[in-house]
Amino acid sequence: MKITNVEAFPTWAGHRNFLFVVVDTDEGISGVGETGIGSREAGVTGIIEHLSTLLVGQNPMQTEHLWQVLYRSGFFPASHLAASAISAIDIALWDIKGKALGVPVYELLGGLSRDRVVCYPHNVGHSMEIDSLVESCLQTKEEGWKFVRWGLPQDGQRLEPRESIKAAVAQFEAVREAVGDDIEICFDIHTRLDLADSLRLCNEVEKYRPFFIEDPLRSENPDSFKTLRPRTSVPLAAGEQFGSKWEFRQLIEEEWIDYARIDLCIAGGFTEAKKIAGMCETHYIKLATHNPLGPVSSAACLQFNLAMPMVAVQEQPRKPQDILPEIVNVQFEWKDGYLYPPTVPGLGVEFDREAARANPWQPFERPFLRRDDGSFTNW
Repeated sequence: MKITNVEAFPTWAGHRNFLFVVVDTDEGISGVGETGIGSREAGVTGIIEHLSTLLVGQNPMQTEHLWQVLYRSGFFPASHLAASAISAIDIALWDIKGKALGVPVYELLGGLSRDRVVCYPHNVGHSMEIDSLVESCLQTKEEGWKFVRWGLPQDGQRLEPRESIKAAVAQFEAVREAVGDDIEICFDIHTRLDLADSLRLCNEVEKYRPFFIEDPLRSENPDSFKTLRPRTSVPLAAGEQFGSKWEFRQLIEEEWIDYARIDLCIAGGFTEAKKIAGMCETHYIKLATHNPLGPVSSAACLQFNLAMPMVAVQEQPRKPQDILPEIVNVQFEWKDGYLYPPTVPGLGVEFDREAARANPWQPFERPFLRRDDGSFTNW
C-alpha cells in the first residue's frame, strides 16, 4: 500500500474553523485527521501541503517512521503549527491502518482498557453572570453528564484579575450548591492569570472541591509551576498547548501537575501521545485529553482513551452527533455522560469531502482581552 495524496480541508462551522486532513492510498483506503490550532488555518494548511511531498509514495502503515521523518526532516524541531499538521496526518495514518487491518484504532493501541470513557461538556462561556451558568450546569446534569466546566469570567473583552477572581469564587459557590456533591467541577483559567493571582484563585475555591484547575499559568515557562504547586493543594491540569513529549517532560518528571491535557491534534497524534501517556503512568499522572475541537478529534480522543490505562476524563464540548454531522458521520455512542467504543474499523467516522468544500474556511481571530490600563492579556 502506498500513499497517493494528502489534502487539507479548512472548513467553516458557523462560529469557528476546523481543519481536517485526508490521506489517500492506492488501495482505495483513506484516513482522516484533524489539526488542533484554531485561527491559523492558512499557515497549517501550507505546512500540510509541504509535508505531502514527503508522504506520497510512502507506506502508510509505517506510522512511527513517518512521524520521525515529518518531525525531524526540517532539521529544526517542529514547532506548534508544524506539530499540529503532523498530528492530523498521523491520526489519518492510524485511521488507514485500522481500516486496512479491519479493527478500531484502540485495538492497535493495546485493546480496551475500559468499557466506556467519561467526558465533560462546556457550560455557558466566560461571562460574569451566575444565573445563566447555574442554569447551564443544571441542564447538563439533567442530561446525564457527570461533570460541569466553565472558564475564568470576563467582562466582555475586558479582564481585570481582581474582579474576575471575585466573580469566579461566587460562581463556584453557586454551582456547587446547585449541582450538589456528586457532580465534578472543572475550571479553566486559560493561562489568563499571573502566578500571584492564579494562586489566590486556587486557594479561594479549594473548599468547593474542583476536580481540577486548568492552565493556571502560561505555558512558555513550565518552570513556574514549581512555585505554584507547593502553595496550593487543588488538582492542577496543564499541557493543551504543548506540541511534543519534550514540552511535557518537566511538568511530568517534577510532578507539578495532576492531569495531563494532551491534545492529540497538537501533540503529535497517536504516535506521540502514547509516549506521553507512558511518561505520565510512571508518575501516576492521569490523562484529561484536551478536545475543544471537531468530530475527528473527538473520535481520536475516544480511541486513545479506551486503550490507555491512566485516563481521568475526556473533554467533549457537546454530544458527538451535534458536531458537524453534515461533514463527519460520527458513529460512536454518548449516553449519560459516557462515550462507548465503536466497533467499525479505524477511527469510526466517515468524512464527506464535498460537504467540507462547500463550507470553506473564513478569516477568524480569537477575541482580544485587555486590562483597564489598555494592556493586552492572553485570551
